[in-house]
Amino acid sequence: MSKFEIPLQVTESIVQLGQRIRVARIRRGWSAADLASKVGINRNTLAALEQGKPGTATGVCFTVLWALGLDTPLAAIAHPDTDLHGKALEAARRPQRAGKPRQASDDYDF
Repeated sequence: MSKFEIPLQVTESIVQLGQRIRVARIRRGWSAADLASKVGINRNTLAALEQGKPGTATGVCFTVLWALGLDTPLAAIAHPDTDLHGKALEAARRPQRAGKPRQASDDYDF
């Protein structure tokens, strides 16, 4: 059985997110201990997140972003309305109409 490997692009994105979280924390003048305390995690977990370690829980990441006030863009992540590729695939699978479109009847035209 093969071991799960994270693609390089994903790893780079995780590291970049960790760096951004660290910058946001420092800009607010918070120590790692301050932020960790605010979200109820230990300093080592926050350090792992800021270092871009992929094993850090998603809940921890989202909670830290919330504490920093950076959670607003999270609502757009994987939103069905912005999934253009998925929407196109779904539309391609829809059955086509079997008959001709009906003409509007003039029976009730006053």
